[in-house]
Amino acid sequence: MNNNNQEFVNTLLKRLVKLNYIKPGDVPNIDLYMDQVTSFMNDHLQNSRRFEDDKILTKTMINNYAKNKLLPPPIKKRYSKEHLFVLVFIYYMKGFFSLSDIQTILKPVTDRFAESDESLSIEDIYAEVHRLGSEHISDISRDIMNSFHTAANSLEGYDGEDRDTLQLFNFICLLCFDIYLRKQVIERLIDSIPDPPDSKKK
Repeated sequence: MNNNNQEFVNTLLKRLVKLNYIKPGDVPNIDLYMDQVTSFMNDHLQNSRRFEDDKILTKTMINNYAKNKLLPPPIKKRYSKEHLFVLVFIYYMKGFFSLSDIQTILKPVTDRFAESDESLSIEDIYAEVHRLGSEHISDISRDIMNSFHTAANSLEGYDGEDRDTLQLFNFICLLCFDIYLRKQVIERLIDSIPDPPDSKKK
């Protein structure tokens, strides 16, 4: 691949570090109304949007999450810190999994640790996931760059004018295959989570 492609990938990888990740300390200590929740999420995650007019979170989404029991109902129309942490988890998962799968992932955690007397809280769990994710960014960047170099060294015996285009295609396919394999693993893990006593998987 040409130098422009490599510079573009390097720029994208640097952007990963600068994406708006909601730090545990960013979440306000006061309960918020629906409009405040959507404003908070849209403001703090705006750099993760693909297009300028993309919405991070809307009222309809929140109502849908509550309807599907991914999110506990608000108390007097207000949402707590725990609601916001759960919404962030949902935001990162919804691009890959159905609401049913997300419910299966979250329910064992929210049922036990949301608004409970356990020594560990949803905020503590979110903080640990945030820490692990932040430390993992460099590993992800390295894996992506390894895939780039693998694709850039492909088609060595082909000298056609569309070689750069084909190498870029190979790079995209390698990244897609990586996502596919990871998604397969996660789906098997989701399927291994025991059903709660009061529910049955469809």
